[in-house]
Amino acid sequence: MTKLVVAMLLIAGFMAAGTTAAAADNTTDHSTPSYDMKAQAMLDLETVQKKFVDLANAVPADKFRWRPSSDTRSFAEVLLHVAGERYQILGLMGAKGPENFNEKVFEKSTTDKAQIVSELNQTWEFTKQILGTMSNADFAKSLPKLGPQANAGDVVYILVADAHEHLGQAITYARVNGVVPPWTVEARKKAAEKKAKQK
Repeated sequence: MTKLVVAMLLIAGFMAAGTTAAAADNTTDHSTPSYDMKAQAMLDLETVQKKFVDLANAVPADKFRWRPSSDTRSFAEVLLHVAGERYQILGLMGAKGPENFNEKVFEKSTTDKAQIVSELNQTWEFTKQILGTMSNADFAKSLPKLGPQANAGDVVYILVADAHEHLGQAITYARVNGVVPPWTVEARKKAAEKKAKQK
């Protein structure tokens, strides 16, 4: 958690520095967002969640311990890291995860495929619950502990960006082990069917 908090604070600091400079030029817009940030964030996170679960289900159980090197996370640890970070990142804006959640041991708590998929689903439900209570205006809610110009929208942005980062990592892990992502398999199938119909 310490590394995560430091990284988040650095990101927030850079954002704050940029926003402060913009404010000096009177270009910062503090009005309520004019488009549905909540719906877009939820759609993006839901799409990534489905891909994590589909990928986890496609990777053989005996590959969940695989890691590219001794100093990197295993496939199981990457997925648990994603699940755990949902509690941690949303915690930056005050969301309370389960009392029994321990970020120090969570990533290494299991290599069981079914349990990992369950953890991904549980933390996704938590994420939907937290974001579901927010309005678009709440995205502009100030979070001064993260930086002078930081807000709740920054936290949601970090959550989205982090999910995409680790999805890319998980896809690479899968492909190195000969597993093509299910959505790619489906896209190839549809392309082949379309090509066959055109003949």
